[in-house]
Amino acid sequence: MLDWQQPSNLYLLQFLTTLSLASLAALVAFKNTSRPGEMLKFCGVKMRKIARAVREIDRKVFHLCGLLVPLIHQLLLRHDFSSRFCVGLCVLITTVGWAADTARLNFDTVARHWPLASILREEEKTHRTGACFFSLGCTLCIALSPPSIAMASILFLVLGDMSAAIIGVSFGGETVSMKLGRGGKKSIEGSSAMFLVCFVIGCSVFASVRLREYPVFFGALTATLTELFEPLHLNDNLTIPLLSSMVMQWAFARISTCSSGSDPSLEELSWVQGWLEYLHLNASLT
Repeated sequence: MLDWQQPSNLYLLQFLTTLSLASLAALVAFKNTSRPGEMLKFCGVKMRKIARAVREIDRKVFHLCGLLVPLIHQLLLRHDFSSRFCVGLCVLITTVGWAADTARLNFDTVARHWPLASILREEEKTHRTGACFFSLGCTLCIALSPPSIAMASILFLVLGDMSAAIIGVSFGGETVSMKLGRGGKKSIEGSSAMFLVCFVIGCSVFASVRLREYPVFFGALTATLTELFEPLHLNDNLTIPLLSSMVMQWAFARISTCSSGSDPSLEELSWVQGWLEYLHLNASLT
């Protein structure tokens, strides 16, 4: 990713702060509603789906805590902490999280006193939680991608995946009855919502970048298809940010040829070289 394609740290921080405050306001408004079912009914959710939709929203709003990851990352960079420090902090948090989850799976005492045990899925009670894979996915994104792309790909996961789940549960099968994804558990409504949310977020993150809609389109499409089909049977909390960030890096390298007029094959090579130089720079910073 070239320098002119990188939004300023101040803009990214302002955007994230605004987005976080808006999400917090929406959460408070929903939690303070005396009859959330009535609100969903007003929004068009059918009566038979309201109870499940309320449960899904209660479970998914916890995912908004994931906004803290890119926010803290941008704050650290704003205060002159190095990329290497940020990656090291992510590795530490991920290691502690995986160790704690290992203890939960192997010791009944830890499992009985596990925080937020009530929101765990059935399969997570005997397997690793999505939070472990979320932490690992964020760590890899921050380590391998420029800050703006890492931020966008994490937002794809936090807000895009949440939108897919809530819209899918609330409206799935209402417009198109065809089911998608592994096991036929996904809906066109949910996947369309995820793509739209990811695309809008990506265009907002890269608002100052020329031709931003092309890499954002492919990044949003990759995130949506990854959530839909779960490639390699890996948890999508890991694969959504990782794959979408890689695709956006490639796409931004491709559109740079439109501005420079250089040979695409040479530009592709320069992107690979630039990416390796970026990794080397991260490893050498103190």
